[in-house]
Amino acid sequence: MQRQKIAVVGGGLMGHGIAYLLAAAGHDVNVYEPAAATRASLPPRLQAIADLLGDDPALPQRIAIHDRLEPAVKGTRFVFEAAPEKLELKQHIFAELESAAAPDTILASNSSAIPATEIGRHLKQRGRVVGTHFWNPPHLVPLVEVVQNEKTTAETVQATMELLRDAGKAPVHVRRDVPGFIGNRLQHAMKREAIALVAAGVCDAETIDTVVKAGFGARTAVLGPMEQSDLVGLDLALDIAEVLYAHLDRTPGPHPFLREKVKAGKLGMKTGEGLRRWTPASAEAVRRRLSRFLAEQARASKTRSA
Repeated sequence: MQRQKIAVVGGGLMGHGIAYLLAAAGHDVNVYEPAAATRASLPPRLQAIADLLGDDPALPQRIAIHDRLEPAVKGTRFVFEAAPEKLELKQHIFAELESAAAPDTILASNSSAIPATEIGRHLKQRGRVVGTHFWNPPHLVPLVEVVQNEKTTAETVQATMELLRDAGKAPVHVRRDVPGFIGNRLQHAMKREAIALVAAGVCDAETIDTVVKAGFGARTAVLGPMEQSDLVGLDLALDIAEVLYAHLDRTPGPHPFLREKVKAGKLGMKTGEGLRRWTPASAEAVRRRLSRFLAEQARASKTRSA
């Protein structure tokens, strides 16, 4: 793909990874970050990604860091917003982008659940607004959900998909702008049932994790649920559904068990207890295990495509 000038709004957890992967694809990347402390931490965080992936140590120097929005987005072909998950904040940013960016600049929002339709609802040029749900960490997880809202043009979707595919991502086209898109709806459907099983005393949280990792999770990376259903036969899938579906959790809204955990301040690794108990060492071991696994997968993917 032709070298593009791209801006990322927000240099936090998601923004710095998005900026890195686009710079690694050969594009000129500007990052706008209003918080001084976050701006100061960007260079070492970007360098840490280069070290993790074994990339050129000079690669992070291709990313320019800005404290003002206008110069960061001037002359860009794409702008990726990576602000916190707050609708009013994202709407405010997009209102500014509509004035600061060129009329043909594609405006993409990275959100885990907020519909892009709502983020761009008050804009005049809604056809260039598209959702791009990167998965954390964005420089390691291949999937990006490209979410078409009710006004997004086909050209906007196509250009965004091409940019991401060229950058080594695995973009998918989400044709309806539903909350949670595809991935988080699937993920939270499983979490909903997992929490209900623990709350009902069927098993503990550790058992849930073992069943997923040592059971169907061991094949999920190479066999999706639709493939697996066709593999075993839809007649068998129907037979199982006839017995099972009536017994799946139907709690309206979040399960009371989850609400009680949050109310008690048992929030997970950051508080030492959530669905499972954690020490600082055991929590860090999980983070390192995940990072190491994803980095190995990313390096293997780069080797295969080289």
